[in-house]
This record gives sequence, structure tokens and C-alpha cells, in this order.
Amino acid sequence: MSSKIRNVGPKSAAWLRQIGVRSTEDLIRVGPVEAFLKVKRAGFRPSLNLLYAMAGAMADCHWAELPEERKQELLAALEAAESANPIRTRWEKAAAAAIHVRIARTAKRVECMAHLKRISRSKGGDLETAQSQADNNSATAGKLQSGSGGLLNPQQHAASAPGGEFH
Repeated sequence: MSSKIRNVGPKSAAWLRQIGVRSTEDLIRVGPVEAFLKVKRAGFRPSLNLLYAMAGAMADCHWAELPEERKQELLAALEAAESANPIRTRWEKAAAAAIHVRIARTAKRVECMAHLKRISRSKGGDLETAQSQADNNSATAGKLQSGSGGLLNPQQHAASAPGGEFH
């Protein structure tokens, strides 16, 4: 088993090792297009020269000696593979995640508005009255959760009970 892949420099060799391609035999097993895509998916930014270098290694020639027809075949195969399973950058992934968060927030707002409309219909009032009631209910709930709003916590209850003991 050959340990060095022809046409591949130290940086590209390190990238290939990261994806499990350590020899020409590994490269032949995986194929140049799939290896190139794996390198990209691993977060590296290879140029097309790496694709051509791997194809040249498999053909046992320098990458610059690859026929133009073979380079076009490689590009077509790469485009087909990328369109079948697009590679998203970390920026694209972050933007997609932000969109999902916005969609979830919008859905929650729509759900709240639908709830307010149901309240307004059941009370026979208008939407503004229902929204005002909901705001008041939210404020009261916040006070209850924080321990204010006229309710006694257990220590306050014990102090106010006859004899100062908790019941």
C-alpha cells in the first residue's frame, strides 16, 4: 500500500487523512469526486486542482496532463453530486437556523392571536378588550410567580397565623 498520493501536497494530504483517505488505494475506493466532496463537507476549502490531482493520481499522471475531456467529466460529476446533496456553508446553516427561529416565533404569535380571538368571542367583546385582559392576566401571573400580588409565602403565612406557627 502506497502511503503518499501522487500530486497531493502536505496540506491536501492532511485534508484527505481527515476524511479517511490515506493511500491511492483508499482514493480509488472512494473516487475523486466523493473524496473532494468529503473534504468540502469537512469544512475545508479545496480548489478544483485537488480534484484534478486526485484524478491524476488514479491515472498515474500529473494533474496538468489530464485531458480536458476528463476534467469536464469530473466537473459534470461534481456538479451533479453537489446538486443532489448541496453543501451548505456555516453561514448558510446559521441563516437557515435563524429562519427556523423566526418561523417558530411567528407561529407562536399567530397562536396567541388566535387565542385572543377565541377569548374575545367567548366574552362577547372586541379584540382590543381581550388583548387588554390578556395583558392584565399576564401581569397578574407574573406577580403571582414572583411572590407578590397579595399572596403569602409559607413564612409570611406562618407569621400571620395565630400563635405565629405554620399550619
